[in-house]
Amino acid sequence: MSWGTELWDQFDNLEKHTQWGIDILEKYIKFVKERTEIELSYAKQLRNLSKKYQPKKNSKEEEEYKYTSCKAFISTLNEMNDYAGQHEVISENMASQIIVDLARYVQELKQERKSNFHDGRKAQQHIETCWKQLESSKRRFERDCKEADRAQQYFEKMDADINVTKADVEKARQQAQIRHQMAEDSKADYSSILQKFNHEQHEYYHTHIPNIFQKIQEMEERRIVRIGDSMKTYAEVDRQVIPIIGKCLDGIVKAAESIDQKNDSQLVIEAYKSGFEPPGDIEFEDYTQPMKRTVSDNSLSNSRGEGKPDLKFGGKSKGKLWPFIKKNKPPPPPPASASPSAVPNGPQSPKQQKEPLSHRFNEFMTSKPKIHCFRSLKRGLSLKLGATPEDFSNLPPEQRRKKLQQKVDELNKEIQKEMDQRDAITKMKDVYLKNPQMGDPASLDHKLAEVSQNIEKLRLETQKFEAWLAEVEGRLPARSEQTRRQSGLYDSQNPPTVNSCAQDRESSPDGSYTEEQSQESEVKVLATDFDDEFDDEEPLPAIGTCKALYTFEGQNEGTISVVEGETLYVIEEDKGDGWTRIRRNEDEEGYVPTSYVEVYLDKNAKGAKTYI
Repeated sequence: MSWGTELWDQFDNLEKHTQWGIDILEKYIKFVKERTEIELSYAKQLRNLSKKYQPKKNSKEEEEYKYTSCKAFISTLNEMNDYAGQHEVISENMASQIIVDLARYVQELKQERKSNFHDGRKAQQHIETCWKQLESSKRRFERDCKEADRAQQYFEKMDADINVTKADVEKARQQAQIRHQMAEDSKADYSSILQKFNHEQHEYYHTHIPNIFQKIQEMEERRIVRIGDSMKTYAEVDRQVIPIIGKCLDGIVKAAESIDQKNDSQLVIEAYKSGFEPPGDIEFEDYTQPMKRTVSDNSLSNSRGEGKPDLKFGGKSKGKLWPFIKKNKPPPPPPASASPSAVPNGPQSPKQQKEPLSHRFNEFMTSKPKIHCFRSLKRGLSLKLGATPEDFSNLPPEQRRKKLQQKVDELNKEIQKEMDQRDAITKMKDVYLKNPQMGDPASLDHKLAEVSQNIEKLRLETQKFEAWLAEVEGRLPARSEQTRRQSGLYDSQNPPTVNSCAQDRESSPDGSYTEEQSQESEVKVLATDFDDEFDDEEPLPAIGTCKALYTFEGQNEGTISVVEGETLYVIEEDKGDGWTRIRRNEDEEGYVPTSYVEVYLDKNAKGAKTYI
């Protein structure tokens, strides 16, 4: 089977067919190129997808990925990133092993095809030239034969005419001979050219064309084999990455199998455990007591003055608000007082003279809250704005312990880093002492002193946080008790009116503020000025009530202490920062953690409701 023998007369069709074969090859190259672009785009999209769902560094989201399910998800994202890398490998291998090679081969193929068909056209032109020569010699021979025949007929005519002279007859005879000779020459030339053409034609159809067509056939078969090899390479490139993709998928399965629901449940406990005990049983509240108090003044005084004279602030029992009893207008005792009897608007002495109810009700309705000092107001605003105390006292005990432990660990790492730096500087100084030509040892003294100073600061900071940590864990006396003792001692020596600012400063969140009493006195004098400025402000209306679920000792400025089971008024609900503003009476209000109280909002309150 050969194109040279079977297709000897299909030169033009072979030319079209081979051009179609090259177009098919170029189309396949374009297909593979688009596949590589798709692989690159797919890999890019996978990488972007993996990056999009990766937790941001140093963010709250990163802390949430401590659970095994989240870690498995992170592993899945990483495996998908590797999976995307394999698609990039597919694209690179297809580009280098298929596209580049086939593009180069197409150029070579086009050049070879051009050369073969050029040889074919050249042979075709040669045989056409030979054919033209044959036709020319044939026509000349035919013409000469006709001329010789006419010359012979003319001679015979002249020879038969008796009226023609002998000279004319001779001339006609000579002319006939010349024409006959020319015909003989043309015949010989035509015969020679005919033999030559037949030889050339035989060579053309049996030698030149078969050879050229054979080369074209081999070229076309190589093209077919090459495109088949490229298709095999196309499949092999995909097959080569299948094991690695399988490992990626195995990694995802392994990550899924590593999920431990029990461990995640334990992490939830560690993350949100407050450390508080569940609330106890609710005591029975006898609402018949107020009716008994209205019977006589003696029953009222006995129930309030004699029934609960020595209650502690931390107890579960609470003094009932009795708004129609006239309050003492002189400066109220400090908020940190350990006895509920010291609370403004509290129960009065049985010896107090009664006034008409209408007068007392009007005085109660027109009374205004008193803000103890400007610093308390500022601290309250800072708590509302989300400022976190340094000792994390706004957190439940267990969460506070974790935060303090984390802070201590961070400080210890910083101390270790500074100590390593100090050791390095010391070694360098020793080297300079032994080899003065390498540097001046005195030049390192300043840096060494600076590092030592930093270490000392960090140690002091660590001691401060360790003290708070020990307080939370119960290894040291509670700061609240110390503060109370200091406040109680100070109350016995100073008027209670100006003590609110001093106590606020003693119980500041950093836990490190301590002043002499002479300095505190100056602050108290200034505090009275601020008190006067805020005396005339309108009180915020009550929008509901709340019940304390746990005891909260408001040591920070702007906060208020509550006792478990105590009922208070809500004047500003939680805005999303974890704090609710409450009021005990006209002169005592502040913020408490929302999780410490159970709030009952009055749906009918429109901003003008006053507590009863």
